[in-house]
Amino acid sequence: MDVAASTGNLQSVRDFVANHARNHGFSGQDTEEIRLAVDEAMTNIIKHAYGYDESKKIYISVGSDDDTFWVAIQDTGHAFDISTYTTPDVPERVKQRQKGGVGVYLIKRLMDKVEYSTRNEHNEIKMIKKL
Repeated sequence: MDVAASTGNLQSVRDFVANHARNHGFSGQDTEEIRLAVDEAMTNIIKHAYGYDESKKIYISVGSDDDTFWVAIQDTGHAFDISTYTTPDVPERVKQRQKGGVGVYLIKRLMDKVEYSTRNEHNEIKMIKKL
């Protein structure tokens, strides 16, 4: 699936991924966790990689084997350097009523494995969940 980098496309991408997750046998809870992780990743790409430029594309693919399901999301925007990431102090952010800044943290908590890569000007986040 490929979509324009617009928040207006988040629902269709979430539904696309959730449908595949359910068909693979994930529970409702696990499916919702996958949906949320995808939403966070897509939002980060739209906001940070593309700066809300809706003329840009985001590419989504899913795959599975017997006990693993993955979602790969690619873009051609500004790359995210995971080596510069520091885990946020979530309780402090809540206490201070700070919005945002927890997307990567959530993705890592919701999925079993998360991989970031950049190849041939394509950035990819691959999120893996075990059945």
